[in-house]
Amino acid sequence: GHIVRNWKVRWFVLLQDKLLYYKIEGGKKEPSPKGRILLDGCTITCPCLEYENRPLLIKLKTKTNTDYFLECCSREERDSWALDITGAIHAGHPVQVQELHRMKNSFRLLENISLHHIVERMCDSSTGIKLTRNLGQGNRYKETFTGSALVDWLISNSFAVSRFEAITLSSMLMEENFLKPVGARSTEATRYSDPSEQFLDDSTALYMFAENSKKNISPKEELQFNISELSGTIVKQGFLVKQGHKRKNWKVRRFVLRADPAFLHYYDPTKEENRPVGGFSLRGCLVSALEDNGVPAGVKGNVQGNLFKIITKNDIHYYIQASSKAERAQWIEAIKPLT
Repeated sequence: GHIVRNWKVRWFVLLQDKLLYYKIEGGKKEPSPKGRILLDGCTITCPCLEYENRPLLIKLKTKTNTDYFLECCSREERDSWALDITGAIHAGHPVQVQELHRMKNSFRLLENISLHHIVERMCDSSTGIKLTRNLGQGNRYKETFTGSALVDWLISNSFAVSRFEAITLSSMLMEENFLKPVGARSTEATRYSDPSEQFLDDSTALYMFAENSKKNISPKEELQFNISELSGTIVKQGFLVKQGHKRKNWKVRRFVLRADPAFLHYYDPTKEENRPVGGFSLRGCLVSALEDNGVPAGVKGNVQGNLFKIITKNDIHYYIQASSKAERAQWIEAIKPLT
């Protein structure tokens, strides 16, 4: 807000030359806009780190020097809005718009990348990341680095070409327990944020090397991680019950559906580390609901109904239970376009 500096939910509509925002009453936007931001002559800052506890901000400064701070719900949403707003600002310059779209479609991490090699480079005494003492929430930490410093280092050492790629790579390093968050800010993000927001590109979020990252790993043990499958946009996530392949028992798993590339991963919610315990490509898959009357062939154990089945192109069958018919329908509807 401009008068009372509080934060309010608004519905935004981007037009060719302006950004309109509407009040929301009863879950619906009002017919007339509450205000507008003229984009002619605007400058955009993204990410904007002026608010320490709000890393998902976009800042717009109009040509009359009015500042607008817009907070998004995720990094993907923030970057998408920032790109489209920037395109509208430069709409009269087709060359710049073409370059923006080229950058948007150029996000491609290496198919297979050695995380151990990256950590070795990070630990190099001359060219590695600089370790410093940092103060966080009243505690002093030795040999730490900030999230934004790691993103800068990855880009400068050609492991990533954009901040978005570097954030994705940093998240993988953390999920594989090469890095660990220290201090309340970065630790809280790993506990309560979406997988896409586990790592903070922020000068106030602290990280350090985990214990096992300093051990010597033989080439056979070295992790070759397919990063591209975890770099897609998160389409849907939630808790479902999955039947095991060997013991045929049913366990609660947190499923994350991603697009571009299309993958479905599942996580064990009882484990602290945020890494998938399984997953598969959705290309060529078949997904369908199963009848609730009786137990379908291939299904064992305590079945509560609301089942659906996914068959991969390699003919692997996954049996999954939702909590309701509506939830089952929502998952099937989200998965089908990605197959």
